[in-house]
Order: sequence, then structure tokens, then C-alpha cells
Amino acid sequence: MMLRDSTSICAPVHQPGSAITVIRVSGEQSIEICDRIFIARRRGRIVNERGYTLVYGDIANSEGDVIDEVMLSIFRAPQSYTGEDMVEIACHGSFYIQNQIIRLLIENGASPARAGEFTQRAFMNGKMDLSQAEAVADLIASESEAAHRLAIGQLKGGFSKEISSLRTELLNLASLLELELDFGEEDVEFADRTKLHDIATRVRDYSEKLSSSFSVGNAVKRGVPVAIAGRTNVGKSTLLNGLLKEERAIVSDIPGTTRDAIEDTFTIDGVLYRFIDTAGIRETDDMIENLGIGKTMDKIMAASVVILVTEATLSPEKIRAEIESFRENMITGGKSLIVVVNKTDMAEADAVVRIKELTDEQDGIPVVCMSALSDNEYDELRTTLSSQAGLPKLDNMVVVANARHYESLRNVEEAMKRVITGLDENVPTDLIAIDVRQAIHYLGEITGEISTDEILGNIFRNFCIGK
Repeated sequence: MMLRDSTSICAPVHQPGSAITVIRVSGEQSIEICDRIFIARRRGRIVNERGYTLVYGDIANSEGDVIDEVMLSIFRAPQSYTGEDMVEIACHGSFYIQNQIIRLLIENGASPARAGEFTQRAFMNGKMDLSQAEAVADLIASESEAAHRLAIGQLKGGFSKEISSLRTELLNLASLLELELDFGEEDVEFADRTKLHDIATRVRDYSEKLSSSFSVGNAVKRGVPVAIAGRTNVGKSTLLNGLLKEERAIVSDIPGTTRDAIEDTFTIDGVLYRFIDTAGIRETDDMIENLGIGKTMDKIMAASVVILVTEATLSPEKIRAEIESFRENMITGGKSLIVVVNKTDMAEADAVVRIKELTDEQDGIPVVCMSALSDNEYDELRTTLSSQAGLPKLDNMVVVANARHYESLRNVEEAMKRVITGLDENVPTDLIAIDVRQAIHYLGEITGEISTDEILGNIFRNFCIGK
């Protein structure tokens, strides 16, 4: 997306329908454009107003017909969101009023803003770096307290500081190598290989630490995927409804009722979880049900946490055998498994005690005995789920939540491995310097110190209009 430097742009900050909406105008001529359509009630022209000023008045067309009474917020460059002169028009939320004001702005020289164009201008004018600009979109899209906290931390520059620190280390390394190249004929060595090796190792280790946090960041940002699995008619749908506290899935005594995966979200301790109620696993000749069972396998493979639901009406030995079979055949790739022994209300009290004794923390697998029909028996499951998700506390922790940042950090890590190998094997300095420069380039891509129209286009096209 090419930046239109000389064009003033306008767009509603949010959709109409509420009592008040805001229309944002930014650019060199933004205040003059608004001055042509605005009549102040008790003050003079807004072109003479200082920044951070509120002015009350009317928006009117060229014939003098009043469109709406509004409040204008005036911002002067560089003290604005975009770093340009900017006006925000607070008007009534009527779709008609909003369209009329936008039409007047365009007739007087403004252009409709593209998706993300205000934030792109903020980036281009040095109000934020590229990773902070991406955090704006993450903040808008955040669905949980944890995702919001993650985006706020990045927007405030916590991640940018870490990248800047890495880049400083690499620039120091590059400068030492370049000096050696400049004075190569004089056989001057400005840093011994041990020092260069130490710098390269620090950069490699820290970029690896940041990139390894992506699994946590991605889970916080998009929600922890949790698959609810088990045989037919063990109460999976009832469990999902109980967790969500609403009738989301159809509950029936007829086996095989759930034939497709049902997904919904719920927040536990500020973290979003994406629950997937899967089709019951059993042998059947029903082609449609078999398709659902196939999807069940796919959802289990994609989940971070799997809740295996069984029932307390079975013998403890059968439950233990079911857990073993499921773990051996379904759980791969480091997933966490929680076993829910459902229908304790239908079993004898001593049977439930025996089940707990036989299955309690079986081989490190937490087992929760409960009745999915009882609203007051979900606290233990929620606590166990939060524990098994394995997400660390995000307080003051820098976490990578963006796939583009993750890819760049992985590239830095690989470049540093080549540098370390080159230093160990006495590879010529000019070849080592190439890898160092590449690593600097990859870090610059994250913050936008090195960017292309293609990168900017990919980032800002996913923003909402008005931001």
C-alpha cells in the first residue's frame, strides 16, 4: 500500500449505530478542509486554534444547511496519533449524518482512508515502529485480558526495546568485523575471536529465547485450543454446555448425536480457550457419523489440551484401560491430557472413591471426577485446565505473538549459528560479515527500519478502516 504523503484522508473511526460516532481527518490540509465545512458557535475559525483544543459548532454544506451539531478535537503536528495535523469530528451516530459529513470532506479535498492508513502514517512519521503498529491491530482484535495485556505491552515498546538491544549487539559485532576488513592488508585484529564468539552466542541465545515464546504468544492471542473427546454418549456436549454456561451443543441420550465439531470460546483467569466438542469415537456404519469421527481425529491433533471424557458407571479397571488406550493412540506432539470421569451422580459412592484411588494423577495425568449436570462441580476442572495449558504469567514478560516476527527471529538465529560456526572454523572475515549483516536486516524488518511496500501492504491491509 503506497503512502499518499500530500493527501488528507478521512474515515469514521467506528461504525454508525451508536449515539455518537467519530470521523477522523488527517493530513497537511486536514484543518483547512474541516474549516470550510464547520461553523463555530462562540469562537473564530479553527485554522487559528491551537492543538489539543475542543471546539463546539455545526457542520454545514455550501448552501448553509446544517448537517449536524458536532464537537471538533484539533491536533497539531507532530502531537497527534499520525504525527500530522489532525481533526476528529464527534457527531451523532446516524448513518445519514456520517455519510453527509464524509461527502462534504471529500468534496473539499479529502480522500477516503484505506484500511490501516492512519496507523501507517503514524509509523512513517516516527510515532511508532512497525511492531508497535502491528500491536494496534492486535489490541483491537484482543478477545481476552491476556491478549489485551500482550498487545498493550508491545504497543508500549517492550518488544521493540528487546529487538533494539539485539540490533545494537549485532551492530557492534559488524563494526568490529568491518574494521578488520578495512585494515585487512595491515593484519590488524580489532577484537579477538573469543569476544566475537561471545557476542554472536548472546544474540543467538536471546533470539532463540524470543522465538521459542511464540507458542505461548500464539495461544494467548488466538486462544488455547481444547478438544473434548471420548466415546459416544459419555456427556461431552453436556460438559461443553456446562463450561460455557449456555446450551451450545445438542444433548441427547441417542448415541452419535454430535456429528460435527462444535466450537466456542470461554475465558478462564483472563486467558481465552477455544473448546471443541467432537463427535463420539466408536465403530459405526453411518457414513455421516464416520466423517464426524474423522474430523474428531483432526481436532485432537490440532489441540493443545485434550479432555478425555469417560463415565463413572464403568469399572475403575475399564476406565484405566480406556485412558491408557487413548493416550497411546491419540495423544502425540506434547499435548496435555485431562481425564474427566463424568456421571458420578449415577455411580455408587464407593465406586467413585475406587476410581479416584486407581486413577488419581495416573502417570502424571490429572483426573477430575464430577457430574457435568452439576453447575458447582466445574471449579476443579477449570483450575486443572488452567494448570495444564502451561501458560506462564505475562507480567513484565516479552512474548512473541506475531508470525512475521517469529520468522525473522528464526532467521536471525540461523544466521548467528553460521557466524559461530565460521568463527570456530576460521572462515574469512568477509564471509562472516555477510551473515551478520543479514541478521541485522532481519531485525530491521521487525521494527520497520528496513521495510518494503510489500511488507507494509501485507500488514496494513488487515487493519480496519479508520485505524
